[in-house]
Amino acid sequence: MNTRAGFAAIVGAPNAGKSTLTNALVGEKVSIVTHKVQTTRFQIRAIAMLETKEGDTAQVVLVDTPGIFVPKDSDRLAKSMVHAAWTGADDANLTVHVVDAPAWLRRAVGEGDAQDRLCVEDTQRVQKGLAKRKSKAFLVLNKIDEIPHDQLLTLIAEFSELNLYAEIFLVSAKNGDGVKDLSQALAEEMPKGPFLYPEDQAADIPSRLMAAEITREKLFLRLHDELPYMSMVETEGWKQKKDGSIKIDQVIYVRRDSQKPIVLGKGGQTIKDIGAAARKDMSDWLGTKVHLFLFVKVRANWKDDQARYAGTGLEFDV
Repeated sequence: MNTRAGFAAIVGAPNAGKSTLTNALVGEKVSIVTHKVQTTRFQIRAIAMLETKEGDTAQVVLVDTPGIFVPKDSDRLAKSMVHAAWTGADDANLTVHVVDAPAWLRRAVGEGDAQDRLCVEDTQRVQKGLAKRKSKAFLVLNKIDEIPHDQLLTLIAEFSELNLYAEIFLVSAKNGDGVKDLSQALAEEMPKGPFLYPEDQAADIPSRLMAAEITREKLFLRLHDELPYMSMVETEGWKQKKDGSIKIDQVIYVRRDSQKPIVLGKGGQTIKDIGAAARKDMSDWLGTKVHLFLFVKVRANWKDDQARYAGTGLEFDV
């Protein structure tokens, strides 16, 4: 069998759909997805087994990166996230730039809101970064299911004029449109050689960290409007029991005392719902029963705690 293997970095503005696209290419969920921007905080290596048009099998390691935006000088976490995104692109064989196409169009015709304006500005920031780099880049115009077909050609022409991209793909990562064409192109860009990971492995991420990510996703989905973005989850305990089940202890850190009762909910119902949803995903992922115990603590300055960065691969001093 002819085999290929290599790395493709998935970059773009926050909320462009990078993690949704990564999951679609892998064929299973390896990156968490929520309504909040900047959900992805560090590099996640997802492993996709893809085929070229000629039938070669390629192992494409998709480096799902944090969104690229302008961090405040005082925000250590944000600066570390942006640094991680560009590091992922610099180390890859190919860069895939994912763009929120509807937001770009709304802004172009003067109908966009403040979030669309930020999306366009961050997209242009990514383009400037790509222009400084020599690696080949693909453009993915995502969420095309939300765009009238007669506007797609105009959009393609606008991005083609930049001469930044080797190929442009029209994709809806959410419903799978265009994903097959992209997957074949990614496979063909990978150099020939042996696989880098076992064929049945879907991601290169420590189990404790993945478990924390699952709970953080459920936390954000359950409290999208009530809870500020800056909260985190840490797996403090992991014990395999004699019956094969796993006991997991996790702490949800919030930054203010007023946020703790929001996470707990009346009579502890909210945290029970979060735990039940996270436990189900963890059990499916690990293939065994999970006993999950969640605790909520207040830590105002967790973003400046160096120990919080060590397990995620983020650099503390950027």
